[in-house]
Amino acid sequence: MTGTPRKQVHLAAHFPGVNNTTVWADPDSKSQVDFDSFVHLAHTAERGLFDFFFLAEGLRLREHLGRIHDLDVVGRPDTFTVLDALAGVTERLGLAGTINSTFNEPFELAKQFSSLDHLSGGRAAWNIVTSSDAFTGENFRRGGYLEHSQRYRRAAELVDVTRALWDSWAADSLVVDREAGVFAREIPETRHRGAQFDIAARFVLPPSPQGHPVLLQAGDSEDGREFGAATADAIFTGHGTLEAGQRFYADMKGRLAKYGRAPQDLKILPAATFVLGDSAEDAEERARHIRLAQVSPQTALAFLEQVWGRELSGYDPDGPLPDVDPVENATITRGRVRHAKDPRAVADEWRARAEAENLSIRQLIIEVTARQQFVGTPAAVAQQIDTYVQGDASDGFILVPHLTPGGLDQFVDRVVPELQERGSFRTEYTGTTLREHLGLPHPHHRDTSITHEGARAS
Repeated sequence: MTGTPRKQVHLAAHFPGVNNTTVWADPDSKSQVDFDSFVHLAHTAERGLFDFFFLAEGLRLREHLGRIHDLDVVGRPDTFTVLDALAGVTERLGLAGTINSTFNEPFELAKQFSSLDHLSGGRAAWNIVTSSDAFTGENFRRGGYLEHSQRYRRAAELVDVTRALWDSWAADSLVVDREAGVFAREIPETRHRGAQFDIAARFVLPPSPQGHPVLLQAGDSEDGREFGAATADAIFTGHGTLEAGQRFYADMKGRLAKYGRAPQDLKILPAATFVLGDSAEDAEERARHIRLAQVSPQTALAFLEQVWGRELSGYDPDGPLPDVDPVENATITRGRVRHAKDPRAVADEWRARAEAENLSIRQLIIEVTARQQFVGTPAAVAQQIDTYVQGDASDGFILVPHLTPGGLDQFVDRVVPELQERGSFRTEYTGTTLREHLGLPHPHHRDTSITHEGARAS
């Protein structure tokens, strides 16, 4: 192809697991726990030349009205265990894990992620999430101690200390005296005393081939955006439409300069689902069928109950919205994200929309819970994805298939060749590390004598 080079699409594969896009009752849905399922998706993603495999985290079984959420009863394996095992059966694919910054300690996380980075040859990534959820915190010694307003302060401090540990092995710290029988490194001690952590430690591993793991972040509040602009290498976002994506993209890229960063130093990667068909009509019908499977009558009522704060089992999912007003009830759903900060305002909005569009409870929930979704023939889906990337609405997508583990197969077989034909996607891996896949700069050893939160190497 001639002319200006096209922006390259970045793609990642989200293991569907306990995600609400999962259609676990489908006959083609397999185990969400067996290692073979993780291997299948990882091998498919690597065959498709994806940047990385993405794994969510489950710290506690979620509850609704005192009952365990249906997807959680299959179990939720440990993130590091799965990714460490996948490092041995993949060669180029990045391995990203979601690990909470609220309930973990910096030295432990630094060691775990650095170990994965070394085992994989520089392919590790950490998706940093925060939590002020006391219900989840009950699993931990300090459960519920963290105020909501403090969660990003703790996350920033934790990442700062973790980076200081990763960066503490300076390139010129090797000491060799063979006659004296000495072969050692002068490892400086990383000291930090802050609001959340007080440590003095010498780190146990040298930098990996990519320097240290790639950092992803998923917060969308004002604090979350600032934290991402200052810290993250990539943002995992949910902005769906082209226009919303362009606004978020411009906002995040525009925040980088004050942190001494360039626009290319941060990748914007929304989550997206997809449905393929042999024709537009076929794809639309398949998409309708999948959404009905994802939002069953029981699921629709459960979602509505989160907003209404009360049990609604007496209402018909195929009927109108409840005529009773919502109430504040933070305990109706525990361990899951609440979908409404102002239940009454959301209820008013939903009632107006249901009346205007003549929607039942189930139809409304299908509409309001929809993710970014690409629907059409393989060529049409490739064009849609490319339009977002070339139009600066994203740098690519984290794809969330609806089936475990074979939901990505058709995308790799049918859509990836279309993107390659358009000149927007690689035809081979040209690097070995995740930073190389994403086109991110190598984190050269910064001056670790002091960081903005006070971590010192001495």
